[in-house]
Amino acid sequence: MALTEDGFAGLLEARAASDPDGIYARFNGAPLTFKRLAGEAAAFAAELAARGIGPGDRVAVMLRNSPATLAVVFGLMRAGIAWVPVNVQQRGDGLAYLLSHAAPKLLVVERDLLGTVTEATGGSGPELMLNGTPEAPAALQAVLASGHPFDAPLPGPEATAAIMYTSGTTGRPKGVIVSHRMLRLASEAVSRVSVARPGDVFFVWEPLYHIGGAQLMLLPMTHGITLAMVDRFSASRFWGQVAAEGATHIHYLGGILQILLKQPEGPQDRAHKVRIAWGGGCPPEIWRRFEERFGVEIRECYGMTEASSITTFNDSGAVGAVGAPLPWFKVLLLDEAGAPVGPGARGEIVVETSLPGALFEGYLDNPEATAKALRGGRLHTGDLGSYDAAGNLLFHGRMTDSVRCRGENVSAWEVEHVAAEHPDVEDCAMIGVATDVGEQDIKLFVKPRPGSRIDAAALSRWLGARLASYQNPRYIAVVSDFERTASQRIMKHKLPASRDDCWDRLAMQEA
Repeated sequence: MALTEDGFAGLLEARAASDPDGIYARFNGAPLTFKRLAGEAAAFAAELAARGIGPGDRVAVMLRNSPATLAVVFGLMRAGIAWVPVNVQQRGDGLAYLLSHAAPKLLVVERDLLGTVTEATGGSGPELMLNGTPEAPAALQAVLASGHPFDAPLPGPEATAAIMYTSGTTGRPKGVIVSHRMLRLASEAVSRVSVARPGDVFFVWEPLYHIGGAQLMLLPMTHGITLAMVDRFSASRFWGQVAAEGATHIHYLGGILQILLKQPEGPQDRAHKVRIAWGGGCPPEIWRRFEERFGVEIRECYGMTEASSITTFNDSGAVGAVGAPLPWFKVLLLDEAGAPVGPGARGEIVVETSLPGALFEGYLDNPEATAKALRGGRLHTGDLGSYDAAGNLLFHGRMTDSVRCRGENVSAWEVEHVAAEHPDVEDCAMIGVATDVGEQDIKLFVKPRPGSRIDAAALSRWLGARLASYQNPRYIAVVSDFERTASQRIMKHKLPASRDDCWDRLAMQEA
């Protein structure tokens, strides 16, 4: 595959011509052929052209995963129009900001989210096209069924494929400008991380509006993969769905593995064909436990949307490592002065590339953030890493996701990974809160495992035996659930920093 020269906009049409009845994907078990997908994508592109929307314009898409969503996205790519994915959970000020900042010419949105959009924008947002259901079709269904052809020139690999807004876990999201080449590189990287083979079946729970889902869209054309897509992630139904689809690969992000491990054990744990679980964020302490319980191989990787999604991957099996760079990347670890750190020391992960276009060109209309991230042709990730004795990269979390407590920098990643090991904790998140004297105190939010009850005092004692004294949270808040990003990461900036709604370790000690 000529990664340096090719985009991908013509791949779907070519496959539809050579294998029209071949299966691109199954959605909730129903097949979607290459011919149908290519035809509906062309019809959508033709409709946009008729509306005067073309190359250089942007269209926002606020849709759940479905065959119609795939047709819309491929139609945008074919027409050279930038796709602006919108998390369907967005609302209020966050949604208003994204639609204002991206300035799309059109918003394709689920019919049942119309009120959410109107409330956020006050009716002053972009033109709308509604998506319905087979029982209650809307405008999008008529467009996709029109059968109109589209034969404009193909966009090149440098053309903007998408404006993908980052998760925004600590503040306003930034719009990453993703080229056609970057998406193709992401697809190629996935194939290497996952050791994909023709005929494999990838189970897809990830929303397409996140890079974790978007990077899979090309695999049926480039690597002979079939996608088995479902509406959403469900821990209780996960292994049954995987087995029913005959999936060979599953993807994980943001606590998925921990959640699956905490489900009741049963025969479904091994009644599947999955060979590989690949993704980012597998805690070292559960790595072997997950492999042994479910009979799969963990393949860990590391990356960012800004660097074509995946930068390094672990093919050695070294527990806790994110591995070595892909052939077109080089990883440096630098200190605050920009000098390389010594063996075993932690430094900022900085990415270089030998392949023009593998790193993003910048954030949409945000020169300050772009200048901070891209310096001297390198991507400064804001992540901490170190190398082990074998030269494997180890990931230590975000540089900014830490709390200064008692003169020490406390990494949220380190505290959360310990807390997540408690048998009654399904998921957790740590933030810093104001303190009466000094710097900050630590507040830990915990979601109980189904059927469990968390005793904050007992949990604090358990943590105290496993964490340094300055790492042990002062405050513990038990929550029923977390608000999450598209990649299932907890939206920490929405967690309350109040101190009167939770258990206080120091208050208990003084009582």
